Formats: sequence, C-alpha cells, structure tokens
Amino acid sequence: MSLDTFLHNLHFDIEKASPPDWEVDWEDAPLPFKLYRGLPQFPLTLEVPLTLDGPADFSKRGVGGIGHFLWYAYGLTQISQAPRASDPDDLMQSFRRYPPSGGGLYPSELYVYLKTEEFPDGVYHYDAAHHRLVLLREGNFDSYLTKSLGDRCNLSACFGVIFVSTMFWKNFFKYNNFSYRLQGLDAGVLIGQLLEVAKRFGMNTKVCFQFLDRAINHLLGLSEEEESTYAMIALSKERANVCTSDKNTEAVTSADLCRELPDIQTEHYVRSLVVKEFPMVTTMNRASMIETSRTIQPIEPKEGRKCEGHVIALPIVKRLSYDLASVCKKRFSPEMDFVLGKVSQVQLALLLQESTASFAYRNDLDKSSVDTEHRVSIYVSLYNVEDLENGSYQYDGKTHSLILIRPGDHRLQLQSGMSLDILNFQQVPICIHVAGDRTYFKSQLGYRGYRIQQMEAGMLVQRILLAASALGMNGHPLLGFDVHMCDELYKMSGSQGKTSLIQIPIAPYRNRPWLKAGLHS
Repeated sequence: MSLDTFLHNLHFDIEKASPPDWEVDWEDAPLPFKLYRGLPQFPLTLEVPLTLDGPADFSKRGVGGIGHFLWYAYGLTQISQAPRASDPDDLMQSFRRYPPSGGGLYPSELYVYLKTEEFPDGVYHYDAAHHRLVLLREGNFDSYLTKSLGDRCNLSACFGVIFVSTMFWKNFFKYNNFSYRLQGLDAGVLIGQLLEVAKRFGMNTKVCFQFLDRAINHLLGLSEEEESTYAMIALSKERANVCTSDKNTEAVTSADLCRELPDIQTEHYVRSLVVKEFPMVTTMNRASMIETSRTIQPIEPKEGRKCEGHVIALPIVKRLSYDLASVCKKRFSPEMDFVLGKVSQVQLALLLQESTASFAYRNDLDKSSVDTEHRVSIYVSLYNVEDLENGSYQYDGKTHSLILIRPGDHRLQLQSGMSLDILNFQQVPICIHVAGDRTYFKSQLGYRGYRIQQMEAGMLVQRILLAASALGMNGHPLLGFDVHMCDELYKMSGSQGKTSLIQIPIAPYRNRPWLKAGLHS
C-alpha cells in the first residue's frame, strides 16, 4: 500500500486502514504509561495547588513548580470505576488524566530538559505512574537542541524544553493502523493542555514541530521502531527569550548531531509479552522525518476561503475567566449522558470565541505571530440554539460571526454517519467539526504535514473541550464518522479545499453512574 493510499484510507475509508480480522488481546495489553528501570529518580511533590484561576510567576511557585506543571498537564489525576455498557455487572477500572485520549490508552509520553536549581541539568522522563522524574542524560544540551531546531529557537535563554513523543504499540494493540491518525490527535490534545497549564504557571512557550527527529530521539534514547518524538515545547520565564533566530547558520544533519553524543542504554517495562509489528506506522514515521536543518523553515499560509451564505453576527462577549483546575476535574466525554437543553446565543458565542482565542500560540510554522490565519478552523451544526436557525454554519473568528451554509435539523444525518451508535444526537444541540486543508500542506511539509495537522486539530479540540466544561457542558471527540457526508454538509470539498478532521458533539449532561477519586494530597 502506498503512503498516499494509507493516509487517504485513514481519513476517508477507515475500514480499509486496518485488517478486518484484527482481534484485540486485552489480556496482553500494554501499560498506559512507560516505566524505566535502574535509573536515578527524583520524586515530585503531590501537594499540588487545588486552583489554577489565573497566571502566576513561575519563579515564585517554589520547588514544586515543575512538578505541579507536569501533574496538571499529564499526571494521573483520578481513578474511576464504571459499569461496562456490554455488561453492567462488570466494572471497568481506569486511571484518568486531564487531557482525553482515544480509548483511554495515552500513547504519548512526556520528556523534559531542565536547567533549574531543583534538579541536575539534564534530560528526564516524566514517570506519570509515580509522579517523578527519571534522569536519562545529565548535562547541558543547549547547543545540541538549538542546532536540532535549525537555529530557530534561542534555547540558551530557556529553563526547559518539553518533548511529546508517541509509543506506537500503546494504542496499535487496539486500533491497528488507525492508531497512526489517533496518535497525532492525542499528541495535539496533550500539547493543548500543556499550553493552557503553562499560561497558569506564568510560562512562555513556543511549539516546535520541525526538528531533526533522529537527533532528538538519540538524545532521549528512543528507538524509532518503538517510539518517536512528535513535538517540542520551549519554556521560558520571559516572552522575548523564546525567540526565532534569523541567523544564516551552516546546515546540520541528524547524523552530524548523533555523533556528538554517545548512545544511552535504558530498560523499560511495557507489560505486553507479545508486541506485534506495525510496519505501516513505522514507515509513515520514517517518511515524516527531517534529516537536515536546511529544510526547517516557516510555511506559506493559504488564503482562507469563506462559504457563501447569510452572515449572523454573534453577541459581543468578554473572554472566559475560569479556574482551570476545576474545569479539568469536571471535564469528561459523555456518551449516552448528554441531555438536550436550550443553548443561548451568549453561551455559543463564549464557546466559539474562547476556543479560537485561546488557540493562538507561538510556533515554528508561522512567519509572523501577528494576525495569523489558523490552519485549522471550526464548523458547527446547531439545533435549538436561542434565536438561531437550525443548520450548519462556518465560524469566522476574525469577525466573530456565523455563516449559514445549510439550514435544517441535521441530527439524524449526523447520527447515520456514526460508525458506532455510542451517543444519541437527538440530545445534542451543538456539533463542532474541526476542519483543515485536504492536502495537509504536503507540498511544503511532505508527509510530516499530516502529522502536524492532526496535532493542531487536537490542540484546538482541547480548547473547545475546556471552554465547554467552563460553560457547564461537555464534549465527546469522535473519529468514527462519515467524513464525506460531513464535508458535503458544510460544502467544504469544493473551492474551500477543506475536510473534517474530528467531530465533537457538545451538550449539557447528567453525571455518569461511576465511582471516582482524586489522586492528589
């Protein structure tokens, strides 16, 4: 199967992405977290702040600052028990983190390069199961990392760098090749959570999607046949310090950098006795890699085209102000727990404005951070929203308005497009579709563009989910939907050249019948 066919099937023809006879061996499932053995460990305090209601100076957070940050970003926060839908007498127990993950499998892992007084300078793995840091390499790697980013980020002025990786087997064992699409979205949702938590801790950030993959994997001691880095996030105390460099430096390759550092030998526990091969996933990963810093550069944005239709100005509202800790605790993904309720225009305006306004972030793709056109955008199907006609709309964040595309109640159509009837669209007043360019900027980014697009979609999804939770609602991200039907619903595939990346029903909800408890002191 060609790579283009593989990606087409992942998006438009899911049934062809994985073999029809795939069976999940739940008895041999991997752990949802990575456990290193025989390396220096640095415990992090569990006395986390119980509120995150505004930005604070990171330097004044005390010795627990980085630990609190990592716990709110990706720590184990709750343990829950709930009856299985297939067998109510069978209780399903799971550990919950604040960012959602497909199937609750959490294929992403966090690594961090730190230069603080709390710990020796070096590269660490965040052990979420024990809330501690595990030292992988000790030393200062500013020059190595700066060169791996093509000299486009001043890491000497940063106190840390977060690395978001993907362990392929952690969700391949269940989803087979479809896991490749999920992994990008999962990484993006985690990045979205990291950026929101960083704001509350007074950190300044820059997300880097373009770097020398093999050099970074070599630094972290990762085998590209098992795990690979998807994104890097530079952390600084001063905004001006995370800057883009315009130096004309000599190009460097992954091979050049890998020779600068010795290999590190580590051992980690997966739990699965049999780890099957996933050749299409690793082939896509290799095809997406950057080998020389010469190809690291910003991309030319495409001119966004709006749909033609009646324009409705939404109410002018202020940005939402909320306690992130409380909102994260309330957020979950309802299935049959949605309850149809009247949604006001003000609630809808707050949801859409907050989702897009909070999405703005600094990265290595945009030539300018000023008034940049987002590569992912919002379309929405509405029912029973106060003083708004039922129908499908495009949301224009710049003018804070809706453009009516197709009037009517589309809930039955959306229900029929579901691959599994895990929720009732008759109870859903808002269904958001995050959309992106159909070609995923392949001409400029190659196959890496697909992965980046999925991550940016995931980042926007997390902002939507947090905004919905802050407004007393909740959303359930879904990939099992008819993409062709949704693209036609919004007239995307014509002159707009867009496609639906993920579907998020949003509604009021009733509490699920489950037992849950927080994992913090």
